[in-house]
Amino acid sequence: MTARTAESSAPRPVLLCFDGSDAAACAIAEAGELVGRRNAVVLTVWEPFEVWEPYDPGALLGAGIAKLGSKALGLDTIASDLAREKMQRGVDLARTSGFDARGQTAQSKPWQAMCEAAEELDASTIVLGARGLSRIQSALLGGVSAAVLVHAKRPVLVVPRRHRSS
Repeated sequence: MTARTAESSAPRPVLLCFDGSDAAACAIAEAGELVGRRNAVVLTVWEPFEVWEPYDPGALLGAGIAKLGSKALGLDTIASDLAREKMQRGVDLARTSGFDARGQTAQSKPWQAMCEAAEELDASTIVLGARGLSRIQSALLGGVSAAVLVHAKRPVLVVPRRHRSS
């Protein structure tokens, strides 16, 4: 074991992953009960909007999108703004749950951003909620909690969706 400096002797922060879902809110509350008052970072991840090719021009014209890219439509700006709003809700939840929390957002694949943020912060634990998707839903939508479990280099607390009765 290596000696730690006075600055590094403070408890490492908990990374609280928050996407605005009930599952993520429950995970924050459960983590507050399990780890007590600690520093925490609430991370909300957003992915840029992409118009996939090939696309149905008729459907896009009907939606008013035509061939405009996401930047021209301001969709990435909207996604970033929504992520900041969700992140702030997560910070408020974390503070209510006893954490000394601050927030940050990231633009990336969710599991990747979570693992990278945990490394950058030297987080003691990554906390996230599991939505309880079926196998087919997970295959189509991706299982973020499963990917974090596989790729993270530190402990991960995955709180099941129906864990809390509140």
